[in-house]
Amino acid sequence: MSRFFAGGSDSDSDSSSDSEPVIRQQVAQFTFSDEEEDVKRIVRSKKEKRYEDLSNIIKSIRNHKKIKDMSSVLTSFEEFMRAYTKALPVVMKEENGVTPRIVVRALAELEDFVNESWDDKDSRKNLSKNNNKALGTLRQKFRKYIKDFESDMKRFRAAPEDFAEEEEDDEREDEKGSDEEEEKVVVQVEPKAVSFKKEPEKVKPVKPVADSDSSDWGSDSDSDSTSSDEDAKYTSIRDRFLKKPEKGTEEISSTPSGVPGDDAFKKEKKKKTGETLSKKKKPKQDEMFDENEEEEEGWKVVNGTRSGASEQPKMFAKDAEIDTKLVVNKLNEVMAARGKKRTDRKMQIEFLRELRTVAETNNLGPAVAVKIRFNIVSAIFDYNPKVSGAMKLEHWSKLLEEIQELLKLLLAHEDVHLSESILDEYEEYDTAPFKIRGCMLTAVERLDDEFTKLLKECDPHSNEYVDRLKDEVPVTNIIEQVVTYVERLGNEMEICRIYLRKIDHLYYKFDPEVLKKRKGQLPANTITSVEEMDKLCRYIYAKDQTDRLRTRAILSHIFHHALHDNWFQARDLVLMSHLQETIHHSDPATQILYNRMMANLGLCAFRHGNIKDAHLCLVDLMMTGKPKELLAQGLVPQRQHERSLEQEKIEKQRQMPFHMHINLELLECVYLVSAMLLEIPYMAAHEFDARRRMISKTFYQQLRSSERQSLVGPPESMREHVVAAAKAMRHGDWNACANFIVNKKMNVKVWDLFYEANRVREMMIKFIKEESLRTYLFTYSNVFASISVPHLADMFKLPKSKVHSLISKMIINEELMASLDDPTETIVMHRSEPSRLQALSMQLADKVTNLVDANERIFEMKQGNFFQRGGNQGYNRDRQNYRNQNQNQNWNNNRRQDNRNRGNRGNQNRGEGREQREHHRDHHRDQREHREHQREFREQREQMRNVEYQNKAE
Repeated sequence: MSRFFAGGSDSDSDSSSDSEPVIRQQVAQFTFSDEEEDVKRIVRSKKEKRYEDLSNIIKSIRNHKKIKDMSSVLTSFEEFMRAYTKALPVVMKEENGVTPRIVVRALAELEDFVNESWDDKDSRKNLSKNNNKALGTLRQKFRKYIKDFESDMKRFRAAPEDFAEEEEDDEREDEKGSDEEEEKVVVQVEPKAVSFKKEPEKVKPVKPVADSDSSDWGSDSDSDSTSSDEDAKYTSIRDRFLKKPEKGTEEISSTPSGVPGDDAFKKEKKKKTGETLSKKKKPKQDEMFDENEEEEEGWKVVNGTRSGASEQPKMFAKDAEIDTKLVVNKLNEVMAARGKKRTDRKMQIEFLRELRTVAETNNLGPAVAVKIRFNIVSAIFDYNPKVSGAMKLEHWSKLLEEIQELLKLLLAHEDVHLSESILDEYEEYDTAPFKIRGCMLTAVERLDDEFTKLLKECDPHSNEYVDRLKDEVPVTNIIEQVVTYVERLGNEMEICRIYLRKIDHLYYKFDPEVLKKRKGQLPANTITSVEEMDKLCRYIYAKDQTDRLRTRAILSHIFHHALHDNWFQARDLVLMSHLQETIHHSDPATQILYNRMMANLGLCAFRHGNIKDAHLCLVDLMMTGKPKELLAQGLVPQRQHERSLEQEKIEKQRQMPFHMHINLELLECVYLVSAMLLEIPYMAAHEFDARRRMISKTFYQQLRSSERQSLVGPPESMREHVVAAAKAMRHGDWNACANFIVNKKMNVKVWDLFYEANRVREMMIKFIKEESLRTYLFTYSNVFASISVPHLADMFKLPKSKVHSLISKMIINEELMASLDDPTETIVMHRSEPSRLQALSMQLADKVTNLVDANERIFEMKQGNFFQRGGNQGYNRDRQNYRNQNQNQNWNNNRRQDNRNRGNRGNQNRGEGREQREHHRDHHRDQREHREHQREFREQREQMRNVEYQNKAE
């Protein structure tokens, strides 16, 4: 019978004779519940009440921390702040302003919890949205609140064991009953073997109903007897469930409470609590090893991974015969777990390495070794779960070693064919030629991508970046070996792909041997990077079947030519490929390469002195104001919601490594100087032209913003230097202009970055002199009647032949109305240029004429046109007749009214409609004659001006 029946026992019916009947207390049929009279009122002091509130809140905070309920922790912390504010008067009175130890300890624990939770980014990602938000709010409030307890926190960190006593007292108060019971069990019962015999049940004294209702339930003889024996064995619940009790537990359990050993037990417990607090600062792994050293037998450290198997499986049976089939089957078994959720990737790599060792020990041949090494490479690639993130350095170094060893095997054994076209069932490991499924080219492409990710992860201004950049040497060596291997296979598509990888590591590097060979300083048979690039790109042009590889090869080829000052070859490639028409259909990476090519082509044109070509190449990049983003050299901060997080992540993946960047300040300086050399002479030639256009909007804005400033100091930045030089050029002061462009500060910032910087500086000063001369003639030609050519040559430090050439070009292009007198070496001005007042008056006349024409057109739309010719003549006539009919109808109505009031006066109004029409005809005829007269006047004025120019020219 179940023990849940009154007076029942869970023992069998056979043992019912052994037990004595239980006497029941008779219960009244009606009982009155008056709890208020039974409950005894307890009067507590204010200190006890406040401290109890604080301790309850601290307990709730600890409970919430265990389950990482950040929202509840935040709520409890806010309650704690309010409760402590209420308890402050009590603390100031009772504790003399000293913060209670339980409060200091709770704040220290909460600080550790907040810091650990915030630093653990992986667990933060797994938190819910509310908990994540609550953690940030809690961290902010806690850091602000903890400032008032800095001294107390320092004391706690220095000696945590001093703050353990109060916590122990709290624990004793909470678990007072359980501790007393445990101590009693220790005193009464000695450790002995567990007996499975049933002992006779003792009759307990019957208690009244008001005290307890336990008499309604039967006793459990089995559980009482067994639990008493087991409880005597263990002093705590923790010891009950431990595999092996700690050292000293049995000694403590044998010491009865109340005897002299009790004080020693308490001191030992307090000492252990202090040691536990001091060990909290240690890492978990160190703490585990410390416990192992203290214990005699200790615990076994297990692997904390999510894999199902806690122990490493055995490779082969002891008596198994190791052959190729067995190793390949084991390899397939290991690789079958690849990509699964509960696969331990690290264990998989170790397992493959052990398998490789077994294969090498048993000499299973090169095919098995290649297969295992290729799978090890794939497993190392899989170890990094994030596709966008870079792998760890230790795995990177192992990856380089494995690929190098794999390539050595492939190049040493020509009968081993590794191809992705071979199916798994057709693989051959025993007889040559060996056939293995896999693609070496794909592995090397992935290796190259991982190398780029590693460079992007590093700080470009640190030594770490330099160390990572040193790995480019083994990477390029691996690509060279793969080129040899793929050329041996003869697959044209794979050859194009590996050639492009080689081009990507070659096109942006400057080779000084190219210029030395051009000058004849090196033998003619020397192979330079330009010749190597030409060979690789020509093969891709001929064999590639995809537009992307060919496009990227052309762009890289142009970039490399421009880098080595092969201006005409680079320009011809751009014009013949027509890439500027189709590049907007390409992928973003190819568009970035196109922008880099145009930037480098502009620099090459500038070095060659082609100012217009340099400006045309750079204007598309610089007009947008975002050259940094277009060249993939960084992200410009934008307003909120202009770029989403996903877009920003994608753009960061497209960024170029730092060592491949183009100097943006150099690029902008070249653009502004080119714009200055083109814009300033044009502005001087068309100063009073209302319809003049801007050659460079960016340069024009810089110039206008400088002119609007009330106070302009000496130039400091690169832009200010160019603007100051432009102002000097407008006045024809070439010396000041050259000093602003070429000086010590600008040399360090810009011009020294060029190869052969002195030649570039000399070229720039020559162009500044020439354009300053042109600007001077445009500006002051109406002041002079004639100018001496030797005087101009001396003023601008130019040869006479150069001055003569410049002036002749200006006269031929009708930019300067003058003639050259060779015997006297003078320039005779024709004074055809209008003065400033004349130019402004002509602009005013043109604008007034345009305004009059516009007003006449508006008037015609309102009044109508009787003399219009064309297809709409009938429509206008019908509309006019309709208007006249309405007018005649109104006039007839007015006539009838006048006849009634004043008599018959209708004969006077009969001809008003005819007179009105005649008036309109006369008005429009006058307007037409006026416009014809103005047109004839303009034509006569143009004819007279042309005749005057011809007479002066003759």
